[in-house]
Amino acid sequence: MGKRKKDRMFGGGIYARYIKRVLDIICAFFGLLILSPIMLIVAVLVRVKLGKPVIFIQERPGRNGKIFKLYKFRSMSDARGKDGKLLPDAERLGKFGKSLRATSIDELPELINILKGDMSVVGPRPLLVRDMVFMNDIQKKRHCVLPGLTGLAQVNGRNGVDWKKKFGYDLKYIKKITFYNDLKIIIKTVNKALIHKDGITEEGMSTATDYGDYLLALGKVSQTAYNIKQIEAEKLLINERKKLR
Repeated sequence: MGKRKKDRMFGGGIYARYIKRVLDIICAFFGLLILSPIMLIVAVLVRVKLGKPVIFIQERPGRNGKIFKLYKFRSMSDARGKDGKLLPDAERLGKFGKSLRATSIDELPELINILKGDMSVVGPRPLLVRDMVFMNDIQKKRHCVLPGLTGLAQVNGRNGVDWKKKFGYDLKYIKKITFYNDLKIIIKTVNKALIHKDGITEEGMSTATDYGDYLLALGKVSQTAYNIKQIEAEKLLINERKKLR
């Protein structure tokens, strides 16, 4: 077979193909080393305020759509209603959880994902499997690189940006991946998280709206198509869990 054609949307040179991964490992290693006291304190606070487990693990699609386990500090309680079902996110995300998310401290365990090779320091944020199944072929191009701890969409509004713009930022990022661009994103991330604390969630929302829900609300997909895609996402997760047994 002939050589695979290069993805025209991927603008990665020597930095993106070889140097970026080395810097990711260095940054993640020293990040864990320096931040370990803070992470230990946060772990204790999460255990006391929210209970077990301290680390929230969730399957996310990574590079080439391969599903991996993403690690975060837990930020929601397991509060349930009289019917035994979990309460809405807004009621389970208390003041403590909001503060973790506002400063992005809940995402520090993702440094482990970076060391493992699941993620990069900078790249399109790893979304949910149930988001991925609704993407078209162009939008899925965002998966041609490792997902990031932070990204271009995050420094331009994070969850406050609608899905169309979010995908636009992701595709713009992969077209020109350079050390300078990554450094700018990292600096802006620190500035937004520690100083401004803005763009954490959509206005009036505790968490971001799923892409499928967004499309359904706009009438871009029918209820039947929506239900089929949700089943598709669940099957992908079930098959992935079977592989790990």
